[in-house]
Amino acid sequence: MIIKSKLFVRKYLNKGFLIDKMGKESEKGLIVFQGKTIRRTWFNDEWWFSIVDIVGVLTESDRARKYWSDLKTRLVEEGFELSAKIGQLKLASADGKLYLTDCVNTKNAFRIIQSIPSKKAEPFKQWLAQVGYERVEEIQNPELAQKRMKELYKAKGYSDDWVEKRVRGIAIRDELTDEWKMRGVSEERDFAILTAEISKATFGITPSEYKKFKGLKRENLRDHMNDLELIFTMLGERVSTEITRKEDAQGYSQVEVAAKRGGRVAGNARRDTEKELGRPIASSENYLAEPEKKKKKQIEEKK
Repeated sequence: MIIKSKLFVRKYLNKGFLIDKMGKESEKGLIVFQGKTIRRTWFNDEWWFSIVDIVGVLTESDRARKYWSDLKTRLVEEGFELSAKIGQLKLASADGKLYLTDCVNTKNAFRIIQSIPSKKAEPFKQWLAQVGYERVEEIQNPELAQKRMKELYKAKGYSDDWVEKRVRGIAIRDELTDEWKMRGVSEERDFAILTAEISKATFGITPSEYKKFKGLKRENLRDHMNDLELIFTMLGERVSTEITRKEDAQGYSQVEVAAKRGGRVAGNARRDTEKELGRPIASSENYLAEPEKKKKKQIEEKK
């Protein structure tokens, strides 16, 4: 049975991280082995890897798809039950669009690697096992995941206080979505609509409009918010969680009402703050060209 999956968005940023052989990380749902990228996604509580990318790394072929097509035929002839072990999961392609892609978990990746003659097979197996082990560590000790995430943001040029807010914002967001799930809202599409309602009530614009305002494309919006933007985002989502619990909202319609009310609370607080500061909270600035830490230092020097 081929597994049909919706794009599975996991806790940090979708998120997967880039981890190269030097241990460096960055977000993109990719990992790197000896300079070669391998797409992956978190599905059914484990990592699933793009088979074509694995084949490309091991064979160093520019026709990895053809190689995989031929290998599939051979594996079936050898009795390997591909249909039960391969999942078609949505991964981003070079054009930025999501396509259903043949993927395998770590266990079945080892079986495919064994079928590919390559001097890189053994080091790749060791590397793959390490990637899986790190995730198991994070599940057993969530503090490790937080620590790695903080290190990632700091390496990308964010200040300590910004990182603390961002990490806290992720926890608040996770608590809100967990609450939605317990109350009968589980579709990613519904999550997106509810998030848009909170954002519109808080800032007057939806997340997609906010991204355009900041000149972003595929980047994560919250990674380009300043301190106050993060704070009001957290306020809207936290109050939405509290109202949802207080009213014991059940089903999408009631949860939506709670989300709008939570956003309005944050929106009123934002407008009061703007009156006091004499400027809007929502900013068109992003951190594409200049890291947050550097921008913050420049602002402080001007004061």
